[in-house]
Amino acid sequence: MNKPGFSSMTKILDKYELDETKQKRISREWQDYAYRLAVALDDTKHTAIYMRIVKTAPRELVEKAKSFVMDAGARSRGKMFMWKLKQLKEEERDKSV
Repeated sequence: MNKPGFSSMTKILDKYELDETKQKRISREWQDYAYRLAVALDDTKHTAIYMRIVKTAPRELVEKAKSFVMDAGARSRGKMFMWKLKQLKEEERDKSV
């Protein structure tokens, strides 16, 4: 029934893995970003903290801290992320004073 060169939708969708571990209550972009951040930092136990951080902190600073941690290859990524984010916030505050 398929035309030559076309695949059925089922075959196409079967190629993709769905992320079943993703939380069901995520309805906003920043919540999704915070959850992905927690997963990247291997710290899903503290997802609520990342939700608050992403909602209140400038995304640019969060991205810089995440990049720093991922490049450093730290064992405790969550702790290093918090430390770096605090440092970046202090630098921003010092610039504005």
